[in-house]
Amino acid sequence: MSRFSRAAGLGFALFTSAVHADIAKPKSDVKEAPAKKPQFDALSRTDFNRRAQELFLPLFWSADKNNNKNLDPEELAVLWGPQNGVRELYVAKGAFTPKFGDVYSQMKKADSFTGLAPEEKARRETVLLELSQGRPTLIETDLSGAPAEDKAIAEHVFNAAVILERIYAKQMGTFELLAKIPADDVASQSLFHRNQGPWCAAPKTEKDPNCSALGEKPKHISGLYPADIQADPKFCAMLEKQKNGKALMDHFSTVEHDGKGFKAVPYNVAYAAESEAIAKELDAAAAAITSPDEAMFKAYLTATAGSFRTNNWEPSNETWAALGVNNSKWYLRIAPDEVYYEPCAWKAGYAVNFSHINKDSITWQKKLEPVKNEMENALATLAGAPYKARDVKFKLPDFIDVILNAGDQRNPHGATIGQSLPNWGAVAAKGGRTVAMTNLYTDSDSQEALKSQMSSIFCGDTMKRATTDAKASVMSTVLHEAAHNLGPSHEYKVKGKEDDEIFGGPLAATMEELKAQTAALYFSEWLVTKNLLTKDEAEQAHLRDVAWGIGHISRGMYDAAGKPKNYSQLASIQLGSLYKAGALTWKKDEKAANGSDVGCLEIDYAKWTPTINALAGRVLKVKGSGDVKGAKAMIAEFVDGKDDWATMKAQISERWLRAPKATFVYAIKK
Repeated sequence: MSRFSRAAGLGFALFTSAVHADIAKPKSDVKEAPAKKPQFDALSRTDFNRRAQELFLPLFWSADKNNNKNLDPEELAVLWGPQNGVRELYVAKGAFTPKFGDVYSQMKKADSFTGLAPEEKARRETVLLELSQGRPTLIETDLSGAPAEDKAIAEHVFNAAVILERIYAKQMGTFELLAKIPADDVASQSLFHRNQGPWCAAPKTEKDPNCSALGEKPKHISGLYPADIQADPKFCAMLEKQKNGKALMDHFSTVEHDGKGFKAVPYNVAYAAESEAIAKELDAAAAAITSPDEAMFKAYLTATAGSFRTNNWEPSNETWAALGVNNSKWYLRIAPDEVYYEPCAWKAGYAVNFSHINKDSITWQKKLEPVKNEMENALATLAGAPYKARDVKFKLPDFIDVILNAGDQRNPHGATIGQSLPNWGAVAAKGGRTVAMTNLYTDSDSQEALKSQMSSIFCGDTMKRATTDAKASVMSTVLHEAAHNLGPSHEYKVKGKEDDEIFGGPLAATMEELKAQTAALYFSEWLVTKNLLTKDEAEQAHLRDVAWGIGHISRGMYDAAGKPKNYSQLASIQLGSLYKAGALTWKKDEKAANGSDVGCLEIDYAKWTPTINALAGRVLKVKGSGDVKGAKAMIAEFVDGKDDWATMKAQISERWLRAPKATFVYAIKK
């Protein structure tokens, strides 16, 4: 049953008690006591949303709109997810149902681990600690006044997303594990759904051996490769050296034993039933479109249905890249794309990003379109030989307002804020398509948390220039995603080899993201020289970039299995370089802007630009020449080093982690 399905037989009887009038009195004198309206004020909004997450309930108190500290029916959002949240279960005819009253009573009760063995009690306590490090953050889309066509499109896309999450669970190797969680262990079910597996992902619990949604604490075995070879930490290199290594590294296949060695199995064969089911939902969404304004989007849906059936993603990519702000109000990317989630960083993970187009992107497109070849020339100069500037053809970012993320796009904490796709193939070679997500972290909860985090780390003078306005972060996202299409990118070859062959998958991924983000820092000042940005706009963006970097550093450099965290490592290289050059200074005796923490970070803008220019040159030369030793030297210096920068990282991380990270949840108001 989908999120849009109506629940059958959910009407409930309204009972009234008879009023017996005194026969000696006129009927008009009889006064009935007004029915007492149920109050739902025992839990604060924060506690309600925390308990809903712990109890794996599809509920979210969106906002206390009338500031009465009481949850009112119109303030309750019912979430998309495996619980198949149906609003009529909880709210009917503008009032809460008895079921909601029962649920609310359950939410008020404290968790009890009475009777559990000590080891199981410890595990469940760590599960709650894991969940507490994520703050449920709502993205709600109002389709209540939308045309029937729009509602039908959304319903079929949501249905497809549910099916796609099954594929992604199989890729992750978690599909068979959920059934092992006891029915009464709802917190572990919630952890499993949020993290898309039993393993913990939050900084305080990620490496805690007690933390797991399952008592047996399984090892992380990818579903993309034979389980028996994964005990060897070098199994990726072993596969690469096979005679058919190129085929085994193919981005759109799994790897299986074939009796003699290994074989690549195309995704449409490995996930045949799910691929066909998704294709049917996309065909149905296309059939629902009658508006001529959405002819291009209809073509994309049809082409993508075909790609799910054939595993040939170029027809889908072609129609997708042709879409944009001028020919559709929808943004949908439903395909296998990024590789960061898996141990070899080869296999594209299935993902959904369903959004509305935000026309504010036109402003940035007009600003950058005339200079994008100048931007390419600037990076080519920094990279030097053997890299040569190209005539770049990519489209500048569309802005999108997210409706739903699923599969590899749905993260335990945070969300992708920009993306350039596809990563491979003919469409990628022509520039693909770039987007920036503009409605993330714009809610009041996220902005208050960010302000508190920055004020605990930045000195007073630095904090005066800080802003929580989304424009500063959106600018960096636009430049980051544009930079993926500039300079030496994924498909650029050195001596006939692409970056993942030169550096190895995980290091190649880190270097590509480092290149893009360092180029974004470089271009923010470069655009000032072109009079396309003001100095104040650039410096506000710098502050947000530092805050962004601290956020990723606080997550640690490696996951529990020892796999590099690409964004954390690039952030450590960038901020470490700024710290080493004196562009970031720690004032150990000065109070932070919040007035309580002692020791704070100050930015020296005079040193910022030369430091970033030097770093950009270093990164681009390494990437452009395929310098593996140079890449590893940056990791050794700024990621794995045990110097003052390592001490600094620990200190700023402790402060940043006081606030839970955003865990995005999704709802549609129909």
